[in-house]
Amino acid sequence: MPDYNEDDYLLLSGIQHFNFCRRQWALIHVEQQWEENVRTLEGTYVHRIADQPLLREKRGNKLIVRALPVHSGTLGITGICDVVEFVRDPAGIPLSGEEGLYFPYPVEYKRGKPKKNDSDRSQLIAQLMCLEEMLACDLSLGYLYYNETKHRVEVPVTLSDREQVKAVLQEMHHYFTKKHTPKAKAGPHCQSCSLHNVCLPEMLKKRSVASYIESRLSE
Repeated sequence: MPDYNEDDYLLLSGIQHFNFCRRQWALIHVEQQWEENVRTLEGTYVHRIADQPLLREKRGNKLIVRALPVHSGTLGITGICDVVEFVRDPAGIPLSGEEGLYFPYPVEYKRGKPKKNDSDRSQLIAQLMCLEEMLACDLSLGYLYYNETKHRVEVPVTLSDREQVKAVLQEMHHYFTKKHTPKAKAGPHCQSCSLHNVCLPEMLKKRSVASYIESRLSE
């Protein structure tokens, strides 16, 4: 995978939009369209504590950093880690201004509860891969915190997980470079989408005027 120029970086947070619906991602990140709904507002509320870049705290052998900017030239992405916990570890890495060695663990905050798909995991894994590149270390573990259950889920990261995230990002870069917005694949998930009134997936089920005229001419 080639290194990308900073001007070509995509937002890391877009991975979750892309996995939810490629058309939703393109409407937001290619066409720059956005609308709020209850779910997006709840998500903003959940991140109110995590998204405080000046807030750092120590708890025992742990240094907690919030809203840490990350990026990867290899993946061509940039974004923010909600929380990164640096835990003292003899096999860790040095940190500027801190004594000892630390190992970083990204923690991503989510509004609801664990999902059956991998959308939440993909975003976290991308954050982990950014931290690896920036800090020159090998990581294999992160965490997802779900506000609805008030529970933290441990997420081990495998080579297969990394390859899957790379493939998704390559597809995202392809669409973004082409400025292409995919057609909607209508389903139950459309009802919870904040861009439902922009996308209008129901319209795609209707027969187009061009298709009707073509069929009449061929009779």
